[in-house]
Amino acid sequence: MKRTYLYIARNAFLFLFVLQFCLPIGQAEATVETEEPSVSSQSAILIDSRSGDVLYEKNPDEEMAPASITKIATGIIALEADRAGEQVIVSRNARQTDGTRIFLAEGEQKPLEDLVYGLLMNSGNDAAVAIAEHIDGSVAEFSQRMNKFAASVGATHTHFTNPSGLYEKEHTTTAADMAKIAAHAMKNEKFREIVSTRMKTWEGKEWKSKLINHNKMLVSYQGANGIKNGFTQQSGFTLVTSAERNGTEFIAVLLKANSDKQIYKDATKLLDYGFAHFKTVPVLKAGAKISGETSDYYAGESVYTSIPKDDKFKVRVAPGDDLIVETSSGLTRQYPSVLNKEQHVTEGAPNERIAVSGMEHSYSLPEFFMLFFWWLMISFMSWVMVLLLKKKRV
Repeated sequence: MKRTYLYIARNAFLFLFVLQFCLPIGQAEATVETEEPSVSSQSAILIDSRSGDVLYEKNPDEEMAPASITKIATGIIALEADRAGEQVIVSRNARQTDGTRIFLAEGEQKPLEDLVYGLLMNSGNDAAVAIAEHIDGSVAEFSQRMNKFAASVGATHTHFTNPSGLYEKEHTTTAADMAKIAAHAMKNEKFREIVSTRMKTWEGKEWKSKLINHNKMLVSYQGANGIKNGFTQQSGFTLVTSAERNGTEFIAVLLKANSDKQIYKDATKLLDYGFAHFKTVPVLKAGAKISGETSDYYAGESVYTSIPKDDKFKVRVAPGDDLIVETSSGLTRQYPSVLNKEQHVTEGAPNERIAVSGMEHSYSLPEFFMLFFWWLMISFMSWVMVLLLKKKRV
């Protein structure tokens, strides 16, 4: 009987020992190079979509021609105008717009939302002009609206002169600014739906076909869910793309690549780098309380941060009332204007207080399984030893 117990114990130990190496505990990720990727595009940036944290940048503030990624701003402005069901009458000016079109006819009527689909999926320059004229009466007036919008989201190095992205000398932006515009746009559910749509039937007066999304990442990259590509001779190839996996979403912006193939290769490198090394974690829920040195605060909005995958983190309030996130590897992130003094807490806000000391950490599913099976193995071996001791006493 004793040999039987020992045989069972030995095989159970071997089984559990081997099983831990078979579980998806991220060992493949541990071998991934930690060096930042090298991209060929002249300007690039990678940000966390929820927190806005910058994870990679190359010439992020260099002012350049954006081409059709301009339409990201046009599209979100149109959707936020809350006029999606209105009928747009296509003008001769819109009909005769140069470049990529969805072949709108002069006098044709289309719902504004349909034109936004044609704008963002098929990059219709005629749709961009029709939208601008419908909302503000002219391209010039709409361009002023675009510039006010850009400034409102922190895109302070951007100047738009048209809604389509056709080249004009004064029509410029930066990778960092386009990342801010895209992050804002992706908070709109209808915008997210449109830029992630691969194909849509189009019933126009003169053109009956299918809108095919020009963003190739939607087909080639796991988790891709937007956003927009562009090209002119002067701007080269441009791309703003996003992808989400397991609650973490990144936005990559690339400006002035030499080829279509190269810009998608660069985008893949950036997103792969993000998913290999970073994760998005919630820091504070909207209304949650946190204690500072002299005052208590509450979060005016939900706060997220992007930290290295294996890091723990803690939070504190800086003297200037900014929220500080510090990770176990030494990374520090600062979030201004997210905290309010506690006396301004609105009725019904969650009574959740966060201590500024102590590391916050949550185990991933693979880590949980590994810990669970080691616990199970130790428990089983303890049980076997108890049985053996009882048998010896008998």
